[in-house]
Amino acid sequence: MSRGAANEDAGRPLWLLGTMPAAPYVNMASERSNHVDAPAVLATATALPENRYQQNDLVDLALEVIPDIQVDRDVLRKFFVRVGVDERFLALPANQYHEMQGMEARSHAWLEVASELGEKALLSLFQSADVAPQDVGELMTTTVTGVAVPTLDARLMNRIPFASDLKRVPSFGLGCVGGAAGVARVADYLQGHRDELAVLLSVELCSLTVQQDDLSIANLISMGLFGDGAAAVLLAGPDHPRAKDAKPRVLDSRSVFFPHTEEMMGWDIIDSGFKVVLSPEVPELAREALPDAVDGFLGDHGLVRDDIQAWVTHPGGPKIIDAVEEGLDLHDGELEPARQGLAHVGNLSSASVLFLLDDYRRRLAPPDDAYGLMVAMGPAFCAELVLLQW
Repeated sequence: MSRGAANEDAGRPLWLLGTMPAAPYVNMASERSNHVDAPAVLATATALPENRYQQNDLVDLALEVIPDIQVDRDVLRKFFVRVGVDERFLALPANQYHEMQGMEARSHAWLEVASELGEKALLSLFQSADVAPQDVGELMTTTVTGVAVPTLDARLMNRIPFASDLKRVPSFGLGCVGGAAGVARVADYLQGHRDELAVLLSVELCSLTVQQDDLSIANLISMGLFGDGAAAVLLAGPDHPRAKDAKPRVLDSRSVFFPHTEEMMGWDIIDSGFKVVLSPEVPELAREALPDAVDGFLGDHGLVRDDIQAWVTHPGGPKIIDAVEEGLDLHDGELEPARQGLAHVGNLSSASVLFLLDDYRRRLAPPDDAYGLMVAMGPAFCAELVLLQW
């Protein structure tokens, strides 16, 4: 690096340094002659807990769970309103959260509810696609809100009649990026197992991570923003007979890593469970770093942002949505579905982008051959981009 380049970089945030690849990206998918030669989404399904609350009702829960918080109720109510959430679904009834003391209690609650929601989402998925569970070749699960050994996928093997030789791939720690990354990795699997079916299941119970002794703004944001839910996606390999008429197709994906950003988002694992880490710099990162990643990815396919008709974008929160809109110059309501999803169920971490994919398939219905881009960001800090075509 020249001295001039070094001086130029000196004032830039660390997460903007080293983000360009050392060598030109070689896009193997561009060699395909037809988009039909790609895995296809055969079905999607979602599941929510029975405990449904309006956002105003959860102000009292926050004051009860964090009794030492020095915030007036009206001030807290205005804060909860500003995060863009109207209602949420919680893993437990509101009056049980003050009893969540320690990692053990939280883990037991997570496993019980996650197993129920995961089963519900999967059974709905198979029913809607008219597919038998034993016909699935791979099951990938993703979560960032609970851990279990045996893992969640193993527990579900005893609830749902999967084949005994099912390939199971549990994933933990990807956070909000996990839904998009999961779709990408399952599609990768199906490129090598072209006549198989594979499933991605996301289960996130964010409410079980709230810390009663944490008076930080990050914990308060977590209480006002995150919800609970599960989502599942069934994909068919390019040579599977059900792939012919299924959509959207998963054309390609790209993972993007921003160096030196470990402290921007994640968990500190403490005796009482998962303590949220959330930097106020995240919106700035999304605004400044995401456009180059998106443009480079689309450019390798001969596309530009105006070619995208379905922005399947993880909502994060209102500041994140605003930052993505500004950075990508999206000002015609492209991210309105993400805002609506946030208002209806809150931020569901890795499941949010899958809820949005389900909404695009069931309600929004892009026209045939329309391109979509699934976008999510998460801890490390990183992003996952998935190119879709209807």
